[in-house]
Amino acid sequence: MADRYHFIGIGGAGMSVIAELLAAGGAVVSGSDRSDSPVLERLRSLGIDARCGHDAHAVSADATVVVSTAIRESNPEYRVARERGQRIIHRSEALKLASQGMRFVAVAGTHGKTTTSGMLTVALAEAGYDPSAAVGSVIGRYGSGAHVGASDIFIAEADESDGSFLNYAPVIELVTNVEPDHMDRYGSPEEFEAVFLEFADRLVEGGLLVCCAEDAGAARLAEAASQRHRVLTYGRPERCLIPVDVQIHDVHVGADGMKARVSYADISVRISLPLFGEHNVLNAVGAWTVGCELGVLPEVMAQSLSAFTGTARRFELRGQVGSRRLFDDYAHHPTEVAAALAQARMVAQGGPVTVVFQPHLFSRTLSFADRFARALSTADHVVLTDIYAAREDPVEGVDSSIISRHIQGAQWVRDMHEATRVAAHLTGENGVLLLMGAGDITSCACDALRQWESLQ
Repeated sequence: MADRYHFIGIGGAGMSVIAELLAAGGAVVSGSDRSDSPVLERLRSLGIDARCGHDAHAVSADATVVVSTAIRESNPEYRVARERGQRIIHRSEALKLASQGMRFVAVAGTHGKTTTSGMLTVALAEAGYDPSAAVGSVIGRYGSGAHVGASDIFIAEADESDGSFLNYAPVIELVTNVEPDHMDRYGSPEEFEAVFLEFADRLVEGGLLVCCAEDAGAARLAEAASQRHRVLTYGRPERCLIPVDVQIHDVHVGADGMKARVSYADISVRISLPLFGEHNVLNAVGAWTVGCELGVLPEVMAQSLSAFTGTARRFELRGQVGSRRLFDDYAHHPTEVAAALAQARMVAQGGPVTVVFQPHLFSRTLSFADRFARALSTADHVVLTDIYAAREDPVEGVDSSIISRHIQGAQWVRDMHEATRVAAHLTGENGVLLLMGAGDITSCACDALRQWESLQ
């Protein structure tokens, strides 16, 4: 008899991917989410019973119930599973089950893990290695963040937000950066960095840790972990805080994408991708390093990376009307916001840049309000909408105004659809409008496009 799983919150990016992988492996999978979505429609097309709304009667008594940190004990499906004494596991444990017997490669970091794990997945497939993957965004090649491949390699985006990446036992770990976030959980930068060292200690015997040495936190991780693990570092030597193994030179980032030369020992290759931003140079070299460790020839891995064109909501072009272009980005940390706006400025080629920003979590907004304001100020026009609460309850006195009041000319428009229309009106000819945030702001793309169409 096939294993049975029920996912509470199955429409989430991480949850849906794992549900898809387990179903592809022969399990009977069901689940629910609070509202319908294209994700649920896709799951239903794959034979998964994905329902809109939470109902205790939807939970089969013989199912293992899968939850994320966002699911509260008051959820009726969670409550009935506990009352019955059913097995309840975190989504990271379900992912571990889906990857049993495979070479597990975990991609972690405060920023860039989705793009980097997507790059690695596509490049390995292009090189003929066809890995399985669990990535928290849609990879265009597969139309999903989930893929069941023919090889024994499993690529997973590993989440540090709730410490769940400590459930894995990887053969390779790639850490893009370790910049403090999720202070509601970790309390201090030191505690945040400490959990990454715990993560490194989850490597199997003889495993490899790959770290970006341009990031201070990742460089400290590499130094600490090198006492008991094999470690490779990568980056531009002049920007690295420690000696670097895989060196990046001759970086060029333009409106047509990025190029760089990579050298390691006696190997020298050139990498070229149709992506924007210096951070994507680093992401690509991290992926190249892991691919070579997995057995791909260095030149083949470099060429294969060029097949990657991005993942959904990572500076994704959503439409164009006349000379105005609309991009959508998942950025929700000040460093990510600054990088996305730098990309927008490059793409605009002198045209105006407008941003609609939906802050994510009350705790993050309070912790980083000043840094958000500085990052957003690089846009010509800034519109903020209400905070996306996700798993949190509202915090008295914390709203988007604690960011907007520090930005000259910024507007705070509570309704995200109206905020998008206001921003579209502010976006002039040859302009770029960027929808930004980890919440549901992505659903507002049509508001901007319709606004522009009305001007034609």
